[in-house]
Amino acid sequence: MRVLLLLLLSADWSQAQKSEPGLGVSGGGGFRGADRYDFALVVPAATQECFWHFAHQSGNFYLDHMVQWVTGMASDHRLAVRVLSPDGSLISSSYQVIGQIHFETQTTGFYQMCLGNQNRLGAVRVFLNFGVVYGGQEVTEVNGVNSSLLNIQGSVVRLQTAVFHIWRFYSHARARRGGDLHLLDSTRDYVSWWSLAQTLVILTAGPLQLLFLRRLFINHTHTTRC
Repeated sequence: MRVLLLLLLSADWSQAQKSEPGLGVSGGGGFRGADRYDFALVVPAATQECFWHFAHQSGNFYLDHMVQWVTGMASDHRLAVRVLSPDGSLISSSYQVIGQIHFETQTTGFYQMCLGNQNRLGAVRVFLNFGVVYGGQEVTEVNGVNSSLLNIQGSVVRLQTAVFHIWRFYSHARARRGGDLHLLDSTRDYVSWWSLAQTLVILTAGPLQLLFLRRLFINHTHTTRC
């Protein structure tokens, strides 16, 4: 019993903790899944944020970004985005408010995504949507049971592709909704503070006018008496 426990404790469990698909998987065309992420982050002034994402060869890598709002005295809403290959070479770049980068991965490894804020006096909040999609098996005409299985597999792949595009459109709409909500909130705050300032000016102007008129009549009365 003790020997069995020692063998279990000394066993290598690193393979079980690996979240990425194995590189040596045989079978050619087996479904390897699709990983995708979407989140928002704030890039401080005059800084660059970088992320790494793992991808296998022959995958469809995509990166969508949208600048939702800027803070401080930032005047440029555009964001400098670069994607580098695992060996460090530049694959694609973008310098827009809303940008999309799509390419097919040529090598297996970690791809680097860098987001640069060119503003020196303000931060930028950006919404990111990126991931890798792998294609499924090609459906061929085969008689019998194999034909039915391949047709079912082709339908599943097409359904997964449609669901994926629907999810991307939903993420894009959610990012736009976040930007519109921030614009509405900032406009409401601006109108509220401006109205409060005008109200204070009006309330202050009334007593000041009465004070000036009173001083004017008092001075005029003293001058007449002399």
